[in-house]
Amino acid sequence: MEAAAQETRILDAAEELFYGRGLQAVGMAEIRDVSGASLKRLYQLFPSKDHLVEAYLRRRDVRWRASLATYVEARSPGEERILAVFDWLRDWFAEPGFRGCAFVNSFGELGATSEPVAEAARDHVDALKDYLAGLVAEAGHSARLARSLLLLVEGAISTAAVSADAGAADDAREAARGLLELDFARTSGAG
Repeated sequence: MEAAAQETRILDAAEELFYGRGLQAVGMAEIRDVSGASLKRLYQLFPSKDHLVEAYLRRRDVRWRASLATYVEARSPGEERILAVFDWLRDWFAEPGFRGCAFVNSFGELGATSEPVAEAARDHVDALKDYLAGLVAEAGHSARLARSLLLLVEGAISTAAVSADAGAADDAREAARGLLELDFARTSGAG
């Protein structure tokens, strides 16, 4: 049990430090200090910083997508769920310490030199795209709409991070609403 608790403390420290300050600004010794683990134990669990970064990103992906899904699935099936994605984003953007997408940030820092980081970022984007595709199919819209929604989500995250404006989610929500209306018109022959 202690090993699992130590791993959790290490990953908690890594998430706080990596997301808050960036991957390259944080060393393993600082993660050791914040987590309370010995450096030996840290390297037993994560043989390199790349291993720790990948584990942090993989865990963050699962938690991030679960939080999104819990929020969205509390809404009525259909377009309301698609638009709820942007409501959830707005709430996330308004949280203290919001620094944008951990996957984009990590890819920007190490994606060219770390295949595990690049792969974790790609897997996150692919899983989000698949989730949006499921919402789009559930609402009876064309499959191509999911890619457009993904671009709105990613664009809103980047805009909110750079501008410190949670309203980017509202702007993206309105654009999504327009895309839903346009897709409905196309598929129903009304346009």
